[in-house]
Amino acid sequence: MLTGNKLGLQKKNFKILDGIDVQVNKGEILIIIGPNGAGKSSLLSLMANEQNSASGEIYFKNKKYPEWNILELAHQKAKFSQENNSGIGLTVAEIVLMGRYPYFETQPGKTDIEFVNVAMQQTEIFHLKDRAYNSLSGGEKQRVHLARVLVQLENSNKEKLIFLDEPLNNLDVRHQHHILKLIRAFAGKGNSAVLVLHDLNLTAEFADRILLLKKGKTVAFGDINAVFKPEIISEAFDYPCQIFKNPVNALPMVVFGQPEN
Repeated sequence: MLTGNKLGLQKKNFKILDGIDVQVNKGEILIIIGPNGAGKSSLLSLMANEQNSASGEIYFKNKKYPEWNILELAHQKAKFSQENNSGIGLTVAEIVLMGRYPYFETQPGKTDIEFVNVAMQQTEIFHLKDRAYNSLSGGEKQRVHLARVLVQLENSNKEKLIFLDEPLNNLDVRHQHHILKLIRAFAGKGNSAVLVLHDLNLTAEFADRILLLKKGKTVAFGDINAVFKPEIISEAFDYPCQIFKNPVNALPMVVFGQPEN
């Protein structure tokens, strides 16, 4: 689906990313983790074609981004960002409909409206559809923009790629799991997703592969068993940890801190 070779990003004399190799396969959820300042959001932005002053090569479906038609690219790739304009004077339904803009010129069709309604139901915001966006809580706004991104990729049977930068911010536990299950269902249709997350145990539960960054460089890249090792996680986050078997799902579970003597 997407391959990045020797990806780098530098501002003035500071290297934000340095020689990152990454691959996203069809039907896969890749989760990027790491401490603050690791370059997670910068890498996601670079992979999503939002950075111009970067080095390395990115291929989306075996084509470089400049080779794509802009409209066709919008039908197959979308990005959810953690920062959105809070002064939007629109209703919830109007914002979600923005995801359909690549599909009509003046007025949305019946199919566009149907897709919007389904996306709002999936993200559990349908009851808010006529509410002013500015009246919502932080978590509700997160779900509005997730619905907008999901509806953008409702089109043909072509495999799609979604990028999500910290999509769980401001969400309670139930909604965190609900959103990640939506992304899992999206990937289950042959699509792919790349997420930046802070919660390591949710990462363990939902990632097919994990990319662990520190100071702009790759620390580990692979499945959970390759990345979730006490020595790797402790070194990356500069804090001791223990790895246990999660009693709920039997997956590796990270617990930070030293055991008491």
